[in-house]
Amino acid sequence: MQIPIENIYYLLCYAWNKLEEKERVNVSVDDKTELLDLFAKILINGTKILLKRGIDRSYIDFTDEIAGVKGKVQISQTLKSNLLFKQRTICTFDSFSSNILTNRILVSTIYSLSRTKGLDKDLKKELITLQRMFSEVDLIQINNSLFSQIKLNRNNRFYGFLMNVCQIIYENTLPSEEQGNYKFTDFTRDERKMNQLFEAFIRNFYRIEQNKYNIVKKETINWLFECDEVDSFQFVPKMETDITLENNSEKIIIDAKYYRETMIINYDKEKIKSNNLYQLFSYLLNQEDNTPKTINAKGILLYPTIEKDYDLQYKYKNHKIEIRTINLNANWKLISNRLKEIIDLNVL
Repeated sequence: MQIPIENIYYLLCYAWNKLEEKERVNVSVDDKTELLDLFAKILINGTKILLKRGIDRSYIDFTDEIAGVKGKVQISQTLKSNLLFKQRTICTFDSFSSNILTNRILVSTIYSLSRTKGLDKDLKKELITLQRMFSEVDLIQINNSLFSQIKLNRNNRFYGFLMNVCQIIYENTLPSEEQGNYKFTDFTRDERKMNQLFEAFIRNFYRIEQNKYNIVKKETINWLFECDEVDSFQFVPKMETDITLENNSEKIIIDAKYYRETMIINYDKEKIKSNNLYQLFSYLLNQEDNTPKTINAKGILLYPTIEKDYDLQYKYKNHKIEIRTINLNANWKLISNRLKEIIDLNVL
């Protein structure tokens, strides 16, 4: 399944809940744009905006050998280093600096991206120029745990968008055979990653683009089993919906499934994937709690496609069960309209 680069960008921005930032970071793409070049353009344009408004600074602790005394003297280290007779000490003190975690992640990502195979030469030059503008910021060895340490507030929230971009670049960049260089892996070829992206995109799209359902969430559903031993429930698998839409009177459970190939191929016959249908059916039965909206809850299996669309409808007792597809190769306005139609919203 080949999804246009522009639509990949939309999917990511919805999944990150960063639509406002997407509009600020004006990135032009066409059919010839590669995914690696897309991220480079986003990082370049976003960093330029950051530099224009002023990069974030904060007080950070330094420990260093200095002449005299400043801040807190590290007595044991100073004595061990025999510095007193030189009228020098090792002190810990704070300094207002740009050498903070977010800037270090950003600069380190720019550095690795500029040394990634396959990057457009002009974009590489721009990245190298940008890195030089952060002369006070040190490179850092990036790992996933660093991203959980980032603290954002109202004044520096734009960093959140750039950190999302940095993290996806980090997670899909590997050292190449040439020392000091890197290679980018196309995550759109990874079915697991794309399934996570597709699910997050659908959930946040409905959070943002509709107001009919005030609750949009993942929902944990308990099995309606009777069991003599309470401890036996620990062996029962957890049920959690991808997306539950709910208001005072209606409920929809959506299971979003991404497959690289067409969603329903089985021995040359088109069939709904049985496990997907069993799972959705189980959600609908076990979420019932004798309230009208749970007894009448609708279930939707939602698949992406770039070829043939499906609109299949079934019914079990009061539960409508629908199989829907969305063409990710279409114009974005058509994608948006299709998602609204799927939950019976009026499209302007």
